[in-house]
Amino acid sequence: MGFLPFVSNGAAAEYVVVDAASLAAAPAGIPLGDAAALPVVGLTAWQALFEHAELTDGQRIIVNGASGAVGGYAVQLAKAAGAHVIATGSGRSHDRLLAQGADEIIDHTATDVAAAIDEPADVLLNLAPITPDQFEALAGRVRDGGVVVNTTVWMPAPGDEQRGVRGIDLYVRSDADQLAELVARVDRGELTVDIAERVVLADLPDVHARAAAGTLPGKLVVLP
Repeated sequence: MGFLPFVSNGAAAEYVVVDAASLAAAPAGIPLGDAAALPVVGLTAWQALFEHAELTDGQRIIVNGASGAVGGYAVQLAKAAGAHVIATGSGRSHDRLLAQGADEIIDHTATDVAAAIDEPADVLLNLAPITPDQFEALAGRVRDGGVVVNTTVWMPAPGDEQRGVRGIDLYVRSDADQLAELVARVDRGELTVDIAERVVLADLPDVHARAAAGTLPGKLVVLP
């Protein structure tokens, strides 16, 4: 399994030539097709938490957009690192986020998220397409010296130089060693690979249409 470059064509190809150094052995305990759901989102979560946010035991983290594909891994990994995890999602994702380890769950469809956070966090991980005003309000709940990591590249992460809050925009990259660590955690039962749907290759046009409409339920695996 591996993470192939975004800039190259061929994402729906049945065969591909790839640098062997970028590959890792797939998890042994799940179907090989399901393993395809791990690299992009798993590496995004890992790099956000541990490379950029430098998350450590006892810190508080807000995962905004926790019910999405990256968010599920971020919640699991942050909890495993000993963090206090504040997750946002809709009411329908409440039980899943709780099972993944969230300590607090805020329903963004029913309340103002920034107002619902009663104690500053060390880290804000934003995975959701929120408005600039909402982003600024959430960043304001990060303590002095904290960090804001953002994956929505069309909207820069708001930092605050006066308070020492760093704003970081994340661009995920391939990393076979990190991928191998994620696989090891899956095999030990410490990390769950969440598959929303499995679709056949012939249905790919419909998947793209649903993605454009914003109606996909989570991570999909396309099978030949």
